[in-house]
Amino acid sequence: MAEEAKPPVPPSPPEGEKKPAAEERAAAPSAEPAKPAAPAKPAGPVPMPWTSPLVEKYKGQYGSGLDAQSYLGQNYFAVDRSLIPDILRLLRDEEQFDYCVDITAVHYPQREKQFDVVWILYSFAHNERVRVKTQIADGASIPSSVSIWTTANWLEREVYDMFGIQFDGHPDLKRILLPDGWKGHPLRKDYGILQQDNEWVQINLGIESGQ
Repeated sequence: MAEEAKPPVPPSPPEGEKKPAAEERAAAPSAEPAKPAAPAKPAGPVPMPWTSPLVEKYKGQYGSGLDAQSYLGQNYFAVDRSLIPDILRLLRDEEQFDYCVDITAVHYPQREKQFDVVWILYSFAHNERVRVKTQIADGASIPSSVSIWTTANWLEREVYDMFGIQFDGHPDLKRILLPDGWKGHPLRKDYGILQQDNEWVQINLGIESGQ
C-alpha cells in the first residue's frame, strides 16, 4: 500500500534570523485580561441595622441623637450622652425594662471619646433585652441611674473602680472591689496586665510586689 504523502516542512530560518512577526504572534500564548482584586471581606460579624416599632418610636423622638443596631443577635441603642438618663427612664417607664442587668464600659485609648458606657436592660413583661450605650471622653462624667434602678448603685461603683468613670449624682461613689487607697483602674487598656499599686502593696502587705 502506498505511503500517504506528508506536507512539506518549511525550512527553519538560518541561525540568528528572526521568525516572521506573524509566526511569533501565533506562537506566543494569548495574554488574559487582569482580573480586578476581590473586595476584602470583613474580619468578623458587623453590626446590622435594627428595626422595630420601638426603634421607630425613639428615632422619631430623638432623630440623629440615637442610632439602633443589632450585633450577633443583641439589639442596642447608641445614644448621645445628653440623652442619658432620660432615655433610660423612658425605657423603664414606657417599655417595661424594669431590671438593670449590668452596667459596664469598654476602653478605646486611641479614640477621641475613649469610653463606651453600656447598660444592659431586661423586661420581664416582654422577656426581652436591650442595650444602651454612649461614648464619653476620658475625664468626663455621666449622670447616675441609681434613681432609676437601685441596683445601679453597685454596678456604677464597679465601673468607677475598674475604669475611673465618674457618675454624677451617685449617693456613695467609691471603690467596690479594690481598696479605697488603690491607684489606677485595672480594666483600662493603658493599665498593664501585671501592673499594680506597688506603694499600696508595700505599705499594707509589707512586701515589694504581689507578683
